[in-house]
Amino acid sequence: MRRLPPALARPITGVALLLWAVSGHAEAPPEPEDYRVADYRSATPATLRGARVLATDQAAALWKAGSAVFIDVLPRPPKPANLPPGTIWHDTPHHSVPGAMWLPNTGYGALSEETEAYFRRGLEAATSGDPERPLVFFCQRDCWMSWNAAKRALAYGYGQVSWFPDGTDGWAEAGLPLSSIEPHP
Repeated sequence: MRRLPPALARPITGVALLLWAVSGHAEAPPEPEDYRVADYRSATPATLRGARVLATDQAAALWKAGSAVFIDVLPRPPKPANLPPGTIWHDTPHHSVPGAMWLPNTGYGALSEETEAYFRRGLEAATSGDPERPLVFFCQRDCWMSWNAAKRALAYGYGQVSWFPDGTDGWAEAGLPLSSIEPHP
């Protein structure tokens, strides 16, 4: 459960509590049994069975120690379908945790065979085939993509899975560096 900020910890009116809740700080939903398949940008659970849930300072400590592989699963924006012929398309730069592996589109609740194979290959490359190599999955705050991806990695047999629910939002707010990264081939 998320805690009230100190300014709101003292007795407050029902209106103030309602405003706090609708501003994106409502109580975390329960952990579902399966993957989330819709409404990906919404409040996430506080837990993920089998995984370690990391606060920003914990994720930063792992990153600084170089003791875990960071896996970013933010979806890649699609190329517009109706571009005129000859139009040059440039992806929007993606800023992430420096050194992270970006495996875009692998956090959806249902994956195509091709995307699932891409995810498995990416994890194999990230861990050099060691299923006990620590992995940290992230995206953005209130995004189910990283929760789904971490849950899927657990199902694949990876033993040291961490989920960083505040993702790049929490990282940037903590003043930690971000760098532009490209999708893993």
